[in-house]
Amino acid sequence: MGQGRGWEGAVLRLMRGKDFEFTVTDVEDVTPDYRRLRFTDGGLLAATGVHPTMWVRLWFDNAGKPHQRAYTLVDPDAEAGTFGLEFALHEGCASDWARAAKPGDAIEATVQGTGFEHPSPAPSHVFAVGDPASLPAINSLLDALGSAPATVWFEGGDDDLPFRTDPARHELRKVPRRDSGAHLVDRVKSDLPGLLQGTADPYVWIACDTVTTRTLASYVRKELVLPKQRVHALGYWRAT
Repeated sequence: MGQGRGWEGAVLRLMRGKDFEFTVTDVEDVTPDYRRLRFTDGGLLAATGVHPTMWVRLWFDNAGKPHQRAYTLVDPDAEAGTFGLEFALHEGCASDWARAAKPGDAIEATVQGTGFEHPSPAPSHVFAVGDPASLPAINSLLDALGSAPATVWFEGGDDDLPFRTDPARHELRKVPRRDSGAHLVDRVKSDLPGLLQGTADPYVWIACDTVTTRTLASYVRKELVLPKQRVHALGYWRAT
């Protein structure tokens, strides 16, 4: 595996990315635009271990050219060698593959660059910003940070998405996607400063489209002056 993937594949090999083949075992349509697939891991979890928000790069065929996209593991079971992946369906080769996937189908994957460091001190409040593409990671993050209360701004998506928020300690603020993410930026800028007041050990986690993520990360670090170790930001997709 790992051959014929162009410069992306070559870079990942140089960075010691590990290749695996996953096999689909089950398919579930959570909503018309959100699909969950279960896989056997091809030895992945035994080789790498498991950590919160763990993600892999899947390789898709895009009109004869290799294309990779990153997806967060859902409920990885190292002993059984299984996990799920969830796909927010839109246009593109990754969504096309997920729509057509059925048990027995296989896909190649590379693991490189994933990691998670628990914030220290532990957060007294978590502030997360995401969308359907990062929902699996949000769920994993909230699970990993245990009893910490959280405020989540969530852009777009259906009401029936598989949120794992607990109403007793998590506040979910749904925001419609408007103006290429600018509406979400304005909402977070309006809400967050007041919420940070009196929060001893905040932790801000941002995973939206690349432009929105960069804008909010810069705002939190420069204007709200949060230390970089209290902010995690990663662009999950590029708006076209």
